[in-house]
Amino acid sequence: MSEEWILCPICGNKTRNKCREDTILINYPLYCPKCKKETLINAKDLHITVIKEPDAKTQSR
Repeated sequence: MSEEWILCPICGNKTRNKCREDTILINYPLYCPKCKKETLINAKDLHITVIKEPDAKTQSR
């Protein structure tokens, strides 16, 4: 089994998490200790995709 560190999609540094070939993550909140940002990711077969959340829109009355 090969395993890799999950890299931060914002700054590119290593996070505190590892991912193996058989790991499946869905809507995982990945936190980066260097840039202090949290990003939602999906991971399957060592392929990581970033989930884009739509910005909240203000409500008009």
